[in-house]
Amino acid sequence: MPIQSLTKWLALFGLAFFISACGPSHTPPEAVRLAGSTMGTFYHITLVVDNPLQDTAALQKQIDQRLELVNDQMSTYRQDSELSRFNQYQGLQPFTVSAATSEVVKEALRLGEQTKGALDVTIGPLVNLWGFGPQARPEETPTAAEIAEAKARMGYQQLTVTAAHSLQKSAVDLYVDLSAIAKGYGVDSVADLLDSLGYRNYLVEVGGELRTRGDNLQGNKWRIAVEKPDTQSRMVQRIIEPGDNAVATSGDYRNYFEDGGIRYSHTIDPETGHPINHRLVSATVIAPSCMTADGLATALMVMGPEKGRLFAEQHQLPVLMIVKTDDGFVEYTSPSFEQYLASQGS
Repeated sequence: MPIQSLTKWLALFGLAFFISACGPSHTPPEAVRLAGSTMGTFYHITLVVDNPLQDTAALQKQIDQRLELVNDQMSTYRQDSELSRFNQYQGLQPFTVSAATSEVVKEALRLGEQTKGALDVTIGPLVNLWGFGPQARPEETPTAAEIAEAKARMGYQQLTVTAAHSLQKSAVDLYVDLSAIAKGYGVDSVADLLDSLGYRNYLVEVGGELRTRGDNLQGNKWRIAVEKPDTQSRMVQRIIEPGDNAVATSGDYRNYFEDGGIRYSHTIDPETGHPINHRLVSATVIAPSCMTADGLATALMVMGPEKGRLFAEQHQLPVLMIVKTDDGFVEYTSPSFEQYLASQGS
């Protein structure tokens, strides 16, 4: 069935999506759209319901409270958040945290092992040093000595999660930054809330990371458009149908700064201590959990095109990578990603 209209475009952190509209159904459901701000960005939610909601404001309040809780638990921008208090803690004994923070750190450590350190949530000292954390950007780029000092305070192997929902570090100055994975967890948290309330057809998006379930307003699978990584325009690279899954995209073409004619990406390689400097400009991952997809997308950006491709194939991950060449953009889709590509003309 041909697409008659593309009714919504959202482009945040390298990811855009369109909601396609086809013909009317016999008993047309209703679309409820909610939006707000969170985690330094915005969220957009579309619910498809058979009966009008009795209290939309009450539902939005629950969603806002859920996202606010994630901020209170995992934000490094809040000095009194759970994570900030752990970072300020100068002891080596277990530090009690919520089940949510424990879950996110545990998954981050699993992905750290799987990616051989490409995702390292103890990268906080480098993030702050390069000016992509809560602190203001330095007037000059870091020196080699400063980078070496920051790297000496890193290492995800120095962080553990105990069975009692506690975090423990083996170095007192370890600093954890969950920004590569917490936003995805926020998406999952809202999706889990909607599931618990009985919603079966929805799209949840926070800052470009999203999760879909069921069907859109026309009874078709949700369609998501992955943005072409071009700072000068908003164009579509691919349209996908992720089904009941999450989609996360990481890119280096929107969040960066320039100094002396050199562009510095916000994605930092834990091994070199420098922002990434290769031709992979966008990595999109599909996974059941947005938390997982979010972390893997960041790890792929650190790996670069060659290592990223090998990693995706080795682990059978649904991945779309876009590489910049002298002649334009070239895309790579892993074998597992092909099943999610929308049929042409449908």
